[in-house]
Amino acid sequence: MSKQIIYEQPLNERIRNFLRLEFLFARIDLALQGNSALQNRDAIDGLLNMLAVFERTDLKSELIKELERLIVTLSALEHSPGVDQKALDDLLAELDQILDGMHLSQSAIGQSLRDNDFLYNIRQRSSMPGGTCDFDLPAYHFWLQHTPVELRQQQLSQWLNQFSAARAAIEIALRLIRESKGFIEHQAISGFYQQNLDSNQSNQLIRVQIPESSTYYPEISGGKHRFTVRFMQFDINQRPQQVSDDVRFSLKCCAM
Repeated sequence: MSKQIIYEQPLNERIRNFLRLEFLFARIDLALQGNSALQNRDAIDGLLNMLAVFERTDLKSELIKELERLIVTLSALEHSPGVDQKALDDLLAELDQILDGMHLSQSAIGQSLRDNDFLYNIRQRSSMPGGTCDFDLPAYHFWLQHTPVELRQQQLSQWLNQFSAARAAIEIALRLIRESKGFIEHQAISGFYQQNLDSNQSNQLIRVQIPESSTYYPEISGGKHRFTVRFMQFDINQRPQQVSDDVRFSLKCCAM
């Protein structure tokens, strides 16, 4: 079976923020695998980007609401026929534990990083292209060049741990949403597909799967009531054009 690529489109602002943070966590994890100054810079850039996401909305409350919603939804399946009761109980216990961790955190997520003068100065300069180079921030240069690798890695890990409870909540929420439905084969006529959404369901995420060998990619747009998928021919040298042929693809409308 050929390798597949999945494209996702969130259908609300909450899931949009979750996906952005998932992306940033992955970037930081990769940066932390190395010890160079540039990799440490990448990790700090990811941390500061996460702070910016958390500052734009009361994401802690959004995470708590999402966990509570998932617990209610899953609890309703408790006496449904065919449900693996032990697996459901284990999942509910995991959700309860993560929710307790979110409630135990009294301060805003990442607050100690916001209060850190060293990171504050880096944030101030980050909005300027190239603004964090050595001559702009000599203290940053000192930390990268003079602090032993082990201490830098330890400090970065401590800063990342400020988001551990939020990360656990995001990971389980996205996992449950993604696994809520299976892929179904569809066909886009002349590269175009549109589908109405059931307003009685909590639609969260559209997932489109195509073979890695495809020369086209999907542009997905949608809201509460419907979504569209346009398959575009990739050409790095000119404006993308919608394909004229019919396209077979796999689709998930994740609702939970």
